[in-house]
Amino acid sequence: MRSILIGTVLLSIATAYYIYLPLPSTISDPWKLMFVDALNRGMMKLSFVAHDLGLTSPFGLVKYCLAWADVKSIESSATVRVTEASFGGVEALVFESAAAGQEQSLKRSVVYFHGGGWTVGSTKMEPYYLHCMTMAEELDAVVISVEYRLAPDARFPDQYNDVFQASKHILTPEVLGRYSIDPKRVAVSGDSAGGNLAAAVAQQMALDSSIPIKFKVQALVYPVLQALDFNTPSYQQNAHIPILYRSFVARFWLEYLNGEQKLVPALLANNHTALDQGQDIAVAKAKTDWTKLLPVAFQKNYKPKVSLHGDPKLLEKLPGLLDVRASPLLAETEVLKAVPPAYIMTCEHDVLRDDGLMYATRLKEARVNVTVDHYEDGFHGCLGFASGPFEFSVGRRSLENYIRWLKENL
Repeated sequence: MRSILIGTVLLSIATAYYIYLPLPSTISDPWKLMFVDALNRGMMKLSFVAHDLGLTSPFGLVKYCLAWADVKSIESSATVRVTEASFGGVEALVFESAAAGQEQSLKRSVVYFHGGGWTVGSTKMEPYYLHCMTMAEELDAVVISVEYRLAPDARFPDQYNDVFQASKHILTPEVLGRYSIDPKRVAVSGDSAGGNLAAAVAQQMALDSSIPIKFKVQALVYPVLQALDFNTPSYQQNAHIPILYRSFVARFWLEYLNGEQKLVPALLANNHTALDQGQDIAVAKAKTDWTKLLPVAFQKNYKPKVSLHGDPKLLEKLPGLLDVRASPLLAETEVLKAVPPAYIMTCEHDVLRDDGLMYATRLKEARVNVTVDHYEDGFHGCLGFASGPFEFSVGRRSLENYIRWLKENL
């Protein structure tokens, strides 16, 4: 009995040690976040170990575990009808408010791309499923959640091509008419990697003269928008803050761009943007220069980290680094002038905070109307914790404000 008691105490101490993580006092529900992060961190590390052993892809185990969070069946509610569909050969879930198709009045619509580092996640993953149900109901809208392909089965630009083709097909009179959607009130939106895809699609859609119907607005939720600087102030400040660690972002980018995971240290050291890397890099870096694009209040006392010498073969291995379809922040000003008004959500305790803030600056310089919705107590992924046993106060508030903006601007 004594040995059992001692073993229980030691196990409890070890568990508490693993779960406990020093967090900023300003972050939402810190103890709850520690518990969620312990589960997420453990899952990630096990997946990386399995990859190192040659058993699976870097996020293969993560993808398997997250599949358990998918809804078991597609079911409509009293207020929202849910159906499966295909647009341009890309699968999607369609969430229609109960009145959709039953009244003469046309509905607003949101084309949504889920997050997950272009590698994990699904339209059927419960947080996204409930998110789209809520949007459809509260906006009295038709929400189309696109099931784009994921790495490692698909690599850049496959994910982008999927969401672009789906969007192009959705914005046709035939599809809009089928779902009673107002062609003048369609938004494109997404979170994290989905925000990346939404921004890239918004840019291409705005320029494509073959598409007469355009998105009215774009709503980007803590989007990842560039892979040239992994040492912006938010990357430095939040490198070890849940849920998205700095090293995880580099791993996701390498999966998306079909790079080897051994390149993570080189990316984190900004070796791909070293001073000896050529004129193309220099031009691109000017569009991600946070010393000019980031509001002073967010720069704090952080300094740029610039390598003198880099690996000249990095760009050969990862040509997508300079592709605007992968990094929308690199778009030319003339392109940005054509995109629709934007809503950009950012969180103080998120490595991607500065991507969104820099994009907001560039859009404003291009005279695009931008709303920045910043959460001092927010962390990456908080919108997915708006309800359920892991509800966070910032999750509930951010979802309410996000939907309110769409209701007022779409």
